[in-house]
Amino acid sequence: MPVLTGAEPFAHEGSDDIGVLLCHGFTGTPHSMRPWAEHLAAEGFSVRVPLLPGHGTRWQDMNRTRWQHWYDRLDTHFGQLSARCRSTFVFGLSMGGTLALRLAQRHGAEVAGLALVNPSLTTLQRGARLVPLLSKVWPSVAGIADNIAKPGVHEVAYDRTPLRAAASLQQLWGVVRDDLGRVQQPLLLFRSAVDPVVPAISSRLLLDGVTSDDVTEVVLPDSYHVATLDHDAPTIFAASTEFARRVHESRVGEAA
Repeated sequence: MPVLTGAEPFAHEGSDDIGVLLCHGFTGTPHSMRPWAEHLAAEGFSVRVPLLPGHGTRWQDMNRTRWQHWYDRLDTHFGQLSARCRSTFVFGLSMGGTLALRLAQRHGAEVAGLALVNPSLTTLQRGARLVPLLSKVWPSVAGIADNIAKPGVHEVAYDRTPLRAAASLQQLWGVVRDDLGRVQQPLLLFRSAVDPVVPAISSRLLLDGVTSDDVTEVVLPDSYHVATLDHDAPTIFAASTEFARRVHESRVGEAA
């Protein structure tokens, strides 16, 4: 299937010092990460924003994929980026944050640090426990795209939520929550004060579970879930750039 206009992956060959892999969210596309990626590229970093399998075409394609497919795509790009950069960071939005955490759990110190925006680890929605059963008879429900406070901003994403893929996302949550203690990397967490998609308990589970010594939480006062396209996006871009530079300089100093 052809890729939706605006959903294309993004790559920039910059410095060999700092590389950043960015991951979009569930039913989303690189479009939600593009302004962030372009900012990082302008700062001289090497940047990758892959399109995850099943995303960016039609929602039916997502029901043929599982979280392992999404993770494998991200893992491949991480390997390519880390092979050429001294410090490789993983930044993620929503489910992209969940997958970033899994990379950190699997790769350890190879992941220099994490910057996560409204990462998802659970849901409080009614009927969530029924999703695995419903997914066998009901293909999709209403979508979660365009959860943005800023007027006139549209997210290139599906307008439906594929239930088989959603059931797989729930499995990913469980896997990542069970291994949160393995996340020891520097962590920069951005959390929207009002997020109609991901409950605040997700951030609390994350902060309570990781064993990182370097943890910073930034509350975004004027954005909804897709904060990377919202009012507080400049805060995310600037803070994550400073975070990457600071952590990289510390790593270089320790290695000297």
